[in-house]
Amino acid sequence: MQGSIFRYVETDASGEVILDGGRVLPFTADALVGSGLLGLRIGQRVSLALGDGEPASVERLWIVGIGEGQAIH
Repeated sequence: MQGSIFRYVETDASGEVILDGGRVLPFTADALVGSGLLGLRIGQRVSLALGDGEPASVERLWIVGIGEGQAIH
């Protein structure tokens, strides 16, 4: 699944991502662990995985080609 960074708080690496359908979901710094990303910018496209909880939140964020085990396609 993909979306775009909607809001990003650099001080604690949290924010929100907006899905293509318009749904906005929160994420915490834990979603960036192991991604190889040092920061994000508003509008940046990211791949994401959702957690199983309710309400829905982003469990993992990454950009294809950045980070360990990520090949550029």
